[in-house]
Amino acid sequence: MQNDYVLYTIGYEGRNIDEFIVRLKNFGVTRLIDVREIPLSRKKGFSKTALGRRLNEENIEYVHYKALGSPSEIRHKLKADWDYDYFFKVFSKYLASQKDVIEEVYNRLFDGVNCLMCFEYNHEQCHRSCVATKIKEFNGSLVSVEHI
Repeated sequence: MQNDYVLYTIGYEGRNIDEFIVRLKNFGVTRLIDVREIPLSRKKGFSKTALGRRLNEENIEYVHYKALGSPSEIRHKLKADWDYDYFFKVFSKYLASQKDVIEEVYNRLFDGVNCLMCFEYNHEQCHRSCVATKIKEFNGSLVSVEHI
């Protein structure tokens, strides 16, 4: 069966805000879904308020879902031992408890072009891949995931 909706994901690591915006526009993104638990950044332009303001100027909606961020205890353990297998296993279990939020994001996919955002450039080492997978699993026949 054909996928009718694409869910993009992006990391801002290694990009400045202008490059980031150009990338979103190149893919026609109309809504950026921030999946960081704490939407703050030392990188200029990527904290919640500044990012939301800039995206608004570019006609891209900004939405933040704290519940789809990696809980601090899971993040801190990963930073201590770099055990990605454990991280993804525990985070996936955590996401299973966030079904209402997953459904809410899934339902947004039918309105506009959506992109999940977190920090890591490499989606294979970022929790946004798990989030995207859970959203796709909600009804996999309709959604494909593309990392930009």
